[in-house]
Amino acid sequence: MSDFLVSVILGVIEGLTEFIPVSSTGHLIVFGEYFQFSSGINDTFSIAIQLGAILAVVVLEWQVFKPFLSPRYWNSRQSITIIIAIIPVLLMAFLFYDIIKMHLFNRYTVAFGLVTGSILMIGVERIKRFRLRAATTRSIDQLSYMQAFNIGLWQCLSLCPGMSRSGATIVGGLANRLDHQTAAHFSFIIAVPVMVAAVSYELLKTSGQLSLGDYQLIGTGFVIAFGVSYMAMMSFIRLLNRWKLLPFAVYRIILALGIIFIL
Repeated sequence: MSDFLVSVILGVIEGLTEFIPVSSTGHLIVFGEYFQFSSGINDTFSIAIQLGAILAVVVLEWQVFKPFLSPRYWNSRQSITIIIAIIPVLLMAFLFYDIIKMHLFNRYTVAFGLVTGSILMIGVERIKRFRLRAATTRSIDQLSYMQAFNIGLWQCLSLCPGMSRSGATIVGGLANRLDHQTAAHFSFIIAVPVMVAAVSYELLKTSGQLSLGDYQLIGTGFVIAFGVSYMAMMSFIRLLNRWKLLPFAVYRIILALGIIFIL
C-alpha cells in the first residue's frame, strides 16, 4: 500500500479518535506499524496531523477562542484557567520529551495505556454512579483554579501513548466534580494550546530530517484529520451524554487484547 493512501487512512483514524477517549496517538502508532508506514516519520506524522483535528476545535468553538485575539482578554479569568490547566503537561513534556519519544512510542506501551485508562474510566464512572463524587460544576465558567490545575495534572497521563489526552482530561474532570459535557468541552479547549505547542516542538526538532515528500504526507493527513474531526466532534458529545465512558473503556480493552495477541 502506498504511503499516500496510508496517510489518508491515518488521517481518517486521527479525525475519528482525537476527541473520543480511545487514544488517537495509540491508534496511529499501531496502524502505522501495521501498514508499514515510513518508519522514519511515523512518530512525527502521528503527532503533526493532530493539529488538523485541533484546528477543527478552533472552528467549531470559535466563540470561545475569538476573544483571545484581543490582548485585553489575555488576563481574563478564563484565560488564566486555561493556562493553569496546560502548564503541568507542557512542563512534563519538555522535561521528558526524549524519553517519551525513544521508549514509549510502541505497540506494547499503547496496549498498557489502553488498559490502564480503561480501568480509570470504569472507576470514575462507578464513583459517579454511587454519587460518591456527584457533579457540582456544569459550566466552564464555574471552574475554580484548583479544579483546572488538578485536571492539568490528570492530562499528564496522556504523555503515555494509549492513555488518551481526551480520556485523561475527561476522567480528571469527572473526578473534580464536572459533569460529562463540561469535562468534554474543557478537554476540547485545553487541547488547542497543548497540541499547538507539541506539534511545533516536534516539527522544530525533526524539520531537518523531513523531506518534501514527508511534508506532503503530513499535509495530506492534516487535511483529512481536520475534515473528519469537524464532522465527528459534536457527535461525540451526544454519545458521551448518552453512553458515558463505559463503552469506550470496553473498546479500549478489546483493542489492547488485539494488539497483544494479534499484532
